[in-house]
Amino acid sequence: MKIIAAYNIKGGVGKTATAVNIAYLAAADGLRVLLWDLDPQAAASFLFRVRPKVKGGGKALIAGKRPVDDAIKATDFENLDLLPADFTYRHLDLHLDGERKPSTRLRSLLAPLRREYDLVVLDCPPSISLLSENVLHAADLLLVPLIPTTLSVRTLDQLTDFIGDFDGQRPRVLAFISMIDRRKRLHREIAQELPAGRTEVAEAAIPALSAIERMSLRRAPVTATAPRSLASRCYQALWQEAKAKARLGPREDQSPARKPVIA
Repeated sequence: MKIIAAYNIKGGVGKTATAVNIAYLAAADGLRVLLWDLDPQAAASFLFRVRPKVKGGGKALIAGKRPVDDAIKATDFENLDLLPADFTYRHLDLHLDGERKPSTRLRSLLAPLRREYDLVVLDCPPSISLLSENVLHAADLLLVPLIPTTLSVRTLDQLTDFIGDFDGQRPRVLAFISMIDRRKRLHREIAQELPAGRTEVAEAAIPALSAIERMSLRRAPVTATAPRSLASRCYQALWQEAKAKARLGPREDQSPARKPVIA
């Protein structure tokens, strides 16, 4: 089982759209996928029409009083399940701080799911926190959306420097240009120069498109509702790069996917 996290310190850069579409494309490829919505704003849960509620809240999950497996819901899409957000997730740092190994608790919680899923996708809130550190320790790959500005590039530098200080396993980083407006000269320049100069930046870029914004109206991935659209093709290109970077191969077995659970 591999873990991919859509993560950035900044908000409003396209993390949820990335997590939702990458999870859908992975499931469409035949992988058994779990998307965990870690953001108390619950945007990913909303897009998949799942109620943002976990019995016992984040505290019960972190403490192990409620198994992660029990909180998982099916989505409308084959091979794709969701662990919904809960508004109590805003206190996850406090709950994690009370654990014996607070920086690796997320990884421990996900470990028992290895026989059920090929891929876990984490939709992460924008922050630098103990939860963020958990995500960085758990993930095999960080998908980092960058709006093409100088400050976004600086954010990427800060993230790679922080990961560089880790002992042991370090996540791979695949940053990509997000919400690009090619009418703007600075956007065009950064989108051209950054992938050419840095190996951790993807060739694929995600434009600022109304089709992506309409996901909140249709409540489904754009890759599902408009598979031939420009937005969908861009996410498909990103998924191919992410799959290679995370070293995601064929499914290791053919055990059946989880049966649907009513949300």
